[in-house]
Amino acid sequence: MFTHRLATEADLDTLRSLMAAAIGSNQRDFLTPAQVAASRMLMGLDTQLVADRTYVIVECDGRVAGGGGWSYRAGVYGGDHSTALRDATPLDPATDPARIRAMYTHPDFVRRGIGRIVLSVCEAAARAAGFRNVVLMATLSGEPLYRAAGYVAVEHRADTVDGVEVPLIRMTKRIS
Repeated sequence: MFTHRLATEADLDTLRSLMAAAIGSNQRDFLTPAQVAASRMLMGLDTQLVADRTYVIVECDGRVAGGGGWSYRAGVYGGDHSTALRDATPLDPATDPARIRAMYTHPDFVRRGIGRIVLSVCEAAARAAGFRNVVLMATLSGEPLYRAAGYVAVEHRADTVDGVEVPLIRMTKRIS
């Protein structure tokens, strides 16, 4: 029913639409409208993941149901527009955790296993690249999935955009 593949540059507009829909809908039960708007400034598409061929798209009957990626670069989260959060410095698999990044599920496909597919593919790829641990920055809406998949919260924080605090949870998992 679901298939997955690596994203290409031809997918960028589709991914931007997916992320906008997911941020606007999937966080509604967890954040205020102001926090959802602020989230759009923090999150979004990091085209480096697509260029690195580490961003996975999950499809169902020709529709993009979701996506997410992993990274061997230092930035933990943030889209192309959130330049202060991005850091392309390569990580050392022997000492650094890989990053799970930019996980989004289209609102029409929530609670159908999309996130688990993406996590499985990304964790396997990071493991194959020599990483023993992964880290991610979870939203409140994503935290239950990550906890169920074995991730442990190591930091609760809030990033501020235009005076609005957006709660985030740094989570980690051993994959080797």
